[in-house]
Amino acid sequence: MLESEQSEFVAVYGRRRVGKTYLVRETFNYKFAFQHTGQLDTPMSEQLSEFRESLYAAGMKKCAMPRTWSAAFRLLQNHLETCPEGKKVIFIDELPWMDTPRSNFIRALDHFWNGWATMRKDIVLIVCGSATSWIIDHIVMNYGGLHNRLTRQIHLQPFNLHECELFCKDRKLGFTRRQILEAYMIMGGIPYYWSFLQRNLSLALNIDKMFFAESGDLVHEYDALYASLFRNPRVHIAIINTLATKKAGMTREEILSGTQIANTGQFNAALKELEQCSFIRRYTFLGKKTKDSVYQLMDNFTLFYFKFIKENVNGDQHFWTSQLSTSIHDSWAGLAFERVCLQHLEQIKKALGFSAVISTAHSWIHKAKDMNDKGVQIDLLIDRNDDVINLCEMKYAKDQYVIDSNEDMRLRRRVATFQRQSGSKKAIHLTMITTYGVQHGGYADDIQSEVTMDGLFTF
Repeated sequence: MLESEQSEFVAVYGRRRVGKTYLVRETFNYKFAFQHTGQLDTPMSEQLSEFRESLYAAGMKKCAMPRTWSAAFRLLQNHLETCPEGKKVIFIDELPWMDTPRSNFIRALDHFWNGWATMRKDIVLIVCGSATSWIIDHIVMNYGGLHNRLTRQIHLQPFNLHECELFCKDRKLGFTRRQILEAYMIMGGIPYYWSFLQRNLSLALNIDKMFFAESGDLVHEYDALYASLFRNPRVHIAIINTLATKKAGMTREEILSGTQIANTGQFNAALKELEQCSFIRRYTFLGKKTKDSVYQLMDNFTLFYFKFIKENVNGDQHFWTSQLSTSIHDSWAGLAFERVCLQHLEQIKKALGFSAVISTAHSWIHKAKDMNDKGVQIDLLIDRNDDVINLCEMKYAKDQYVIDSNEDMRLRRRVATFQRQSGSKKAIHLTMITTYGVQHGGYADDIQSEVTMDGLFTF
């Protein structure tokens, strides 16, 4: 953008704590012609007062308090016109918080960009915010004066496992890949959370210190997470609470029933916003129609909160280490590993050697019709254009995964049921995705392909 021949308008968005502000500040070495951060739950008058203070910090002389956003942006124009020649980088962080009710903020921003900045070649306007849905609706997909005005956008994604491993090496944490994987199952790829890990503590002790200690850095993170993203998070939290009760997810109608929320535009908006922020995903079972879509809770930290943090009713400061060898931990780890696999589909395809082949990922379900019919749910099918479907079994284990006679029978039944009920004519490749691979020999001969934990760490 600094080398561009025109003024640039870029939006950087992504979920809370993903590193948007850090990225922008580091890129420009913390040097801006003007920078400002919006204030959460603050009335327009105070927002304008803080904006003026940011102008003073940037070098502008004392001036009267602006009463409107149009007046505030005119002050910004006046300030920028006094700056030296060259690109003038403007960074406005947490932009959605500045758009208070009846403030006409978007109209003023529109006029600042279209009526002034685009007439020049030296402006770089960067807007940023954790309220992803607001950025998408009001900036990226704006159908008013800002329609198609963005010159660039960055939807900043969480780290993947490869990037978390680089982070751990840079911090000299000394974690093994399985420990990094388990940390990812707890925190996802949110850099802010990872930044609290200390090299002198084991992973388990780090988790206790961060999430369960009385003064832990992330003890209250869940309370702040949704409140900071959505102006009225009641409906969003109700949806999250309901989805947390069902691993495979729910249809829209099931969510309505579970939350007891009215079927209104507010509910639809909350569902859409949670999807835009990647807290939930919407998917369709193979062979089903879009109207039968299922919504599934995907945020690793949120699920960890419901399984452990919320359950720590006695305030045990060593709650995590006390759970490590329990069936509760093992049950959570199995489901959390499946979720991490779904978050690393491209790595799985690469490890299996068909990343160049066009493919789509699905889930599939067959509900039991009578006492003699057993239902089957497959969480990951990769439907490929080269006439193959990978039927994936995702298993978290602390050693090589052993397929005994009972497991062999279960896998055979799943493949047979899928072939029979789906009517697919494609070749079915039974694919095991495990931490340390499958112990070969015995009943493992029917496995066509496998991916180990190392495959998930590929770049």
